[in-house]
Amino acid sequence: MTDDSSKSTTWDHSSDQNFVDYYAQQSLAPQTIQRFTLVRDKSLRLLAKLNGGVASQLNVADIGCGTGMQAQLWAQRGHKVFGLDVNAPLIEIARHRAEDASLAIQFDVGSATELPYPDTSMDVALLPELLEHVADWQGCLNEATRILKPGGLLYLSTTNWLCPIQQEYSLPLYSWYPGFLKRRYERLAVTTRPEIANYCKYPAVNWFSFYSLSAYLRERGFHSLDRFDMIETEGRGIPVRVALSLFKAIPPLRFIGQVLTSGSIVFAIKYRVG
Repeated sequence: MTDDSSKSTTWDHSSDQNFVDYYAQQSLAPQTIQRFTLVRDKSLRLLAKLNGGVASQLNVADIGCGTGMQAQLWAQRGHKVFGLDVNAPLIEIARHRAEDASLAIQFDVGSATELPYPDTSMDVALLPELLEHVADWQGCLNEATRILKPGGLLYLSTTNWLCPIQQEYSLPLYSWYPGFLKRRYERLAVTTRPEIANYCKYPAVNWFSFYSLSAYLRERGFHSLDRFDMIETEGRGIPVRVALSLFKAIPPLRFIGQVLTSGSIVFAIKYRVG
């Protein structure tokens, strides 16, 4: 990556203790661990299907890693994991937890828009609940695509403006608020009313859909799959398999499914060269 100091941004790596305590507790919740485990297992199955078997050790970048629990799940499988987050207190927690678990994970404080990893050095790039918090979300995605090898996997989860249910702000139907009203609450969240965004240093400022993200990634050489593409049918009865096949094949049904789910999820494969 070319060194261009004029493009660098000064980030505040501190955090409100309320947010640190909340996030540290949530990261240990059984549902959080279950969700991260599901992402890991689906990712490994997809890579195995595409590559005829997954390599014994993958290079995995967990971007926006928080307290590092997702990174730990990958490291437990023997993969080489690199975790990065803008929040220094969370990275300290991640380092202590990895040390206590006897896992060798490299954790760094830094920005998702200036990743400290070489080009095409990673097999997997994970961006969990990150894009919504980075004003320069294009720069963030461009960096993630830069570090991925051809055939590598990009996983991201973020906001879904199609669905009125969301977890970013303690405000009803916030996803559907007009832009000017969202900007007002963004300002309040970092000034006089931090509690409406759970005391987050960088509250959500971007809202996406699977369709907008897949279109952006397609132009950068990726094929994207949504949460419905990733539903496993093996072991299910014939009626269920038929229903799932119809759901996936009929665009209006799939769209309704997107409206009814509170976040956007993308599994994207970088096209192979040649």
